[in-house]
Amino acid sequence: MNGLQLKTYFEATLSDEVYFDNHLTIEQANIIFDFFKKHWLFKWHDAHNDCEDRANAICILLDQWRVPNFKAWVFSGQFLKGEQGTLNNLWNYHVATAIPVSINNSIYFYIIDPATLQQSESIEVWADNVTESPYSYNLIKQGNCYIFAADNIQQNNWYLRNQENYRWTIEGLAGINGVAPDGEQFINENKLLIEKTRIEFNKLKNGGSPFKR
Repeated sequence: MNGLQLKTYFEATLSDEVYFDNHLTIEQANIIFDFFKKHWLFKWHDAHNDCEDRANAICILLDQWRVPNFKAWVFSGQFLKGEQGTLNNLWNYHVATAIPVSINNSIYFYIIDPATLQQSESIEVWADNVTESPYSYNLIKQGNCYIFAADNIQQNNWYLRNQENYRWTIEGLAGINGVAPDGEQFINENKLLIEKTRIEFNKLKNGGSPFKR
């Protein structure tokens, strides 16, 4: 990154080997970023909650629209390895959608995360931006990796997207953390909101790609 000393390292041992048939330009990446930044379904102001669900929702939509996508994760050194290193807001980790971008015939992963960025940035800049004190560890996973196994984080034991965490994603878009201790109460109190969110998300998903490619 132009000689800058970053506060984050790439963690290859936890990253997936990723393959893709196509890639995007930085201009296309910023069009996608702006689309999700402005869409009312995504509560970017609530940056402390539901990053997994926002990232998962975007990956689901990009899959439907045939846009290559992955997920970028960043962990504090303290949480991942018991070392020094913290993230902003006392986060243990953060996750966002990543898309492959071609710049000068090289491929970089650029991040869609209006909760922490003003425009799409490389995974290194994004991870550094949410790192409070050195060091953090960033990595790339397939877009259908929903969450890590908290008691034993390895490269190949992550929980994949399924019907249950799809439901959590819709609840998260509605602003409800269904797996919180009081989650069931909030779910029962907001069934109409959750159903409205589900309907609107499916309209967006099935309405065809809003991006000209």
